[in-house]
Amino acid sequence: VQLVESGGGLVQPGGSLRLSCAASGFTFSSYRMSWYRQAPETERELVAVIRSGGGSTDYADSVKGRFTISRDNAKNTVYLQMNSLKLEDTAVYYCNARFYLRDYWGQGTQVTVSS
Repeated sequence: VQLVESGGGLVQPGGSLRLSCAASGFTFSSYRMSWYRQAPETERELVAVIRSGGGSTDYADSVKGRFTISRDNAKNTVYLQMNSLKLEDTAVYYCNARFYLRDYWGQGTQVTVSS
């Protein structure tokens, strides 16, 4: 099983980034996919989730209206489009795949918002 995140980097406030998470080794379409983030000296927090099947989504209040999670089951990839980035969005962003008791994590990608 592998989850490989990409797309992180340094961006100015107000800018945009798109994160990708390429999955392999499991039936991607059956899994709930999520993005979490963790800033220094804070707990990991859920940013966005997209479910299997109909692909319903949920977002943390702090990112609603700015971030969009999507998935491409044909490419086994989940995305996080991040717009209007703020300084407080700076964190390591992690991809997560969950199906009942099966729970997989990527290695994380750094997003730094700074002027």
